[in-house]
This record gives sequence, structure tokens and C-alpha cells, in this order.
Amino acid sequence: MSLSLIKINFTTRGVMICSRMNVTDAIAKILAEEGVEHLIGFPSNPLFDDDAAEEAGVRPIVVRQERTGAHILDGIARITSGEQVEAFACQHGPGTENSVGGIAQAYAESAPIVAIPAGYSRAKTNTDPKFSSLINYQAVSKTTEQLTDPDAVEETFRRAFQTARNGRQRPAVVEVPKDVFHLDAPDFDYETTSSTRAGPDPHAISEAADALLDADLPVLYAGQGVHYAKAWEPLTELAELLEAPVATSLNGKSAFPEDHPLSLGAGSKSEPRQLNHFIHEADVLLGIGCSFTKTAYGITPPTEDNTLIHSTNDPGDVDKDYKSDLAVIGDAKLVLEALVDEIGNRVGDDTDFGRYDDVTAKIEEVEQAWLDDWSDVLESDETPINPYRVVKELDETLDKDEVVATADAGNARDFMAPFFEVTEPLSYLGWGKTTQLGYGLGLMMGAKLSKPEKTCVHVMGDGAIGMTGMDFETAVREDIPIIAVVLNNFEMASYDTPFSGHYADFAESMGGYGERIEDPDNVADAIERAVEKTKEGTPVLLEFLTAQYTKLSRPDLE
Repeated sequence: MSLSLIKINFTTRGVMICSRMNVTDAIAKILAEEGVEHLIGFPSNPLFDDDAAEEAGVRPIVVRQERTGAHILDGIARITSGEQVEAFACQHGPGTENSVGGIAQAYAESAPIVAIPAGYSRAKTNTDPKFSSLINYQAVSKTTEQLTDPDAVEETFRRAFQTARNGRQRPAVVEVPKDVFHLDAPDFDYETTSSTRAGPDPHAISEAADALLDADLPVLYAGQGVHYAKAWEPLTELAELLEAPVATSLNGKSAFPEDHPLSLGAGSKSEPRQLNHFIHEADVLLGIGCSFTKTAYGITPPTEDNTLIHSTNDPGDVDKDYKSDLAVIGDAKLVLEALVDEIGNRVGDDTDFGRYDDVTAKIEEVEQAWLDDWSDVLESDETPINPYRVVKELDETLDKDEVVATADAGNARDFMAPFFEVTEPLSYLGWGKTTQLGYGLGLMMGAKLSKPEKTCVHVMGDGAIGMTGMDFETAVREDIPIIAVVLNNFEMASYDTPFSGHYADFAESMGGYGERIEDPDNVADAIERAVEKTKEGTPVLLEFLTAQYTKLSRPDLE
């Protein structure tokens, strides 16, 4: 589309004055052409200060801390399967320094953002000790450029959006020196970028099918790539065709319905016992849409006496941490569909491998024994409230067709991951490649912006709220009615670091709805009230006074 770079202003006497658009206005127009709906961050940056984004039809949202701004955009990207690529902006110097963490988290979790940090003027950009985004963001972005020539504004931003949209989706950064924002921009024709998907090598599909058909007990392990590819249906189809159990990574949680008889749940630092059992019993493990990154918050795939098949859209993942026997490179949906077709053509429509009943019965047996072992804390009537009782009430009270949930780093994640069951795609935004306290608040704000009809719930501890809690005020000011659940045990996990605060009162002081709950019998009612408040448009903070209980479900240590 041809962008008319003429700005028309009217004086008080109605005289029309025409002037060329500057780089700021040209960037704002490009954002609008790319379908960007939100510019989120913190001034000063001319995209905010000059109302350029708003005049172009892009909603500006100013946060209380830059890191949360990036987290909100991260949440939008992930809840839309990477389709909605939004923009971040901040001030040169301290703004760019404060923002590194948010961009780094998005990079680690493979979330696409186009970040537009202001930079120092070109004359000072390389002067010590001035912070350079061009230099310092390279380690936490897919590409980093500095726009120094107004003639390059179109091609520079085209590259940024094309990079963010394709392959392994991650942030792209364009630093704009503050003096460049106000230079005249040339006329140019802008064509919006697009996304492409790469299909697998047919020979690799054939080899993977051989291994899966030869297996006595194949197990599927689904990562976030299944969400980005919207490959939920072919994943279920392959599982049912092979009569194979399915586990997910924490990022992939909700890629497979956890109420399905073949579900094993999500792998994390704490995980269901049935997942650990079958991962180690499998003679073939197919990882689809996952990186198999070595992390404390994921599985350790066995690599002896079994076959490991690794399917990812990023060849850099293969053999990075674990040696695979077979690799299938491609979009998760295209890979799964190819495997379903290949295996279906070989075995026919009425195939019965004869293991479905035995496998599902074993899953149920191991799961039930595990739940029985945890029933005392999940159903505890003790005070202070056991945190697992809160998780159980969330699991039973929230409508699984309507909820989007996440849990913050630390114990909140470890309590929720195994015991909060999800049944719908993208109803849980898990994470764990890096674990910044406070990340989950922005994730749910982004999810709510994109999916306002959903009930968006974030569970965190008193450590996480101390990192980003002030952005609860942003949720109030910008009409983003999320539910923040704070497990307040007056301590940071098990670090013997006493914390204090009345977070429900804090929420009220920020203009939201706050409630402190001390009796376990009142937990479910409080959750129901919170859901109703959000339907009225009010952000909610539920503060549960919980016991200092830190036991985790660690079947790998049993």
C-alpha cells in the first residue's frame, strides 16, 4: 500500500498547512498497516509523546514498568498462536536498560514482538557509558538493527516484522536514535509482511513412521510449536491412531486435553506421576513442536534403550541438549498431518494395535494412586490455607471452556502445573525457559486484551507481586479485568525471607477489587465472586493467606 507521507494540520483560523511526515509518523503508519493493535511501553518515545501511534489507529498503553509492557505483548502473541505481532516502545537510556528483561523472556519463550526502543542521538550513540540497544539486545532478539537513515524506514521495519512472523518466532528490535524520529521520511509503498510454514522432508516422515509403527509403547511429547501451528486436532488424531499416551511441555500445556484418557499432563519441575512413568517406559518418544531444551522446568528424555524422534521448526534445536535418533524439521501441523497420512495409509482405517485399553487403564491406575497420595493437602481444611487447596478450588470452580490461566515462577508454578487440569487449546500459557518473577501478570493482561471474553487468571506468590504488582494499576486504568491470585505466606518460597503486605488493600487502593481470604471453606465462593467482578469489567486481586508449605510432586525423585 502506498503511504501518503503528508501531514495536514489546521490552524485556529482554519488555514490548512501541509507538511511532510517525519520518521515517527511513518513508523506509526507502518505499524497500522501491519495490523498492530497495541503499542505498549513507557515514554518518552515520540510514538507515545507525539500521539503518532494513536493517530494511526494503534492503541497506546503506558505501563508502570517497561518489563511488564513486553510481557503483555508476549501474552498477546502467545494467545493468538503467534499471529498477532504487536509493538513495544520505550525511552532511550534508562527505558532500554529496564526493558532488557522483558525482551529476554520473550526471546527465551519464543514470542514475537517488534520492539522500537529510542536510542541516543547519532552523535552520541557510541559514547561511553551510553546504553546501546543495537549492541546489547543482540543476545535476546532474533534480529537487532539501528535505523540511522530515514530512507531505510520502510525496509528496516519490513525486515523486523518478517523476521518476527516467520520460523521460530522471537522479538525483532529496531533502535531509533532520538534525532532520527523527527527527520523527514520519504514517500514509499509499503507491502505488509506474511507468514510461511515449512513442510517436512517426506523421507524423514517415512523414517519416523517406521519407528512409531515398530514401537511397543510410543509416547508423544507436545511443545509450544503445536500451539503456534494450531496443530491440536492432528495431534489428537495421531495419538488415537497410534493408541499412544501424550505428554506436553510446560509451554505446550493445553495442546492436548488433559481430560483425555491418553493424557499424561505437563512436564515441569513438578509433574504428574503418570507422565514420569510413561516417559521412562516408552521405547519411542516423539517430541513434536518442542526444543528439548535442558531445563529444570521440563522433562529429561531418556536416550538409552529407546528411540528419540525430534520434530521442530528450528534446526538449531536438534541435538542441542539431547542426541536424537531421527529429526523431522517442519511446522508442527504439517508434520503431524503428514505422519497421520503416512501411518494411516500403511495400516488402514480399522487398525487396532491392541494396547489402548491397557495403556489407558495404566494411566488411570497410576494417576489415581498419585492423587490419593496428594488428597490430604488438596482437600486440607487447615489454616493457614494449604496452597494446594487453593489450586484444587481453582481447578473445580473455574469454567474450563472459558479460562486462560498461568502461574508465576517458583512455587506457584510448581503447585499449578500438575494439579490444574486444562481441556481447551491455549487455556494455559506455561513457561519455563527462563523464570522471571512477575512475568505471569503481563501474560494474562495480554491474553485478556486479545480474548476479552475469557476469564484470565494469574497465580503468583508474594515474591512475584513485589516485582510487577504495580501494573495491577495498569489493568485498572486500561480496563483489563484479569484475576490476580496471590498466595501470601509472608515468605519467599522456602528461602526464609520474610515478606509482608496487605495485597487486597493494595488492589482496592489502585481502583480494583481486592479480597483477603483466610478460611479454606471460603475459597470457592471468593473465586466465583472474582469471576463475576471481571464480567462487570473490574480487575480482581484475591489474596489467600497460605501455609508455608513447599512440598512438590517430584515422581522423578521417588
